[in-house]
Amino acid sequence: MPELARIEEGKKFMWDGKEYATEEEAKEAAEGYGADGFETLHISEDGKFYVYSRRVVTEVVVEGAPS
Repeated sequence: MPELARIEEGKKFMWDGKEYATEEEAKEAAEGYGADGFETLHISEDGKFYVYSRRVVTEVVVEGAPS
């Protein structure tokens, strides 16, 4: 079983929970996540392929009046 989280270049990525049979399938999944605003990486371990992603926070919205 792959790691649930990986740190790459000081950034934390989370595994998407799927095992891909080919590198092409993993790349396609990573591209889909990228289109949704995620940073991605795809990793090969023991002949299996995994996709990790992270979302970059671009805006913080705080609701309610300050206390």
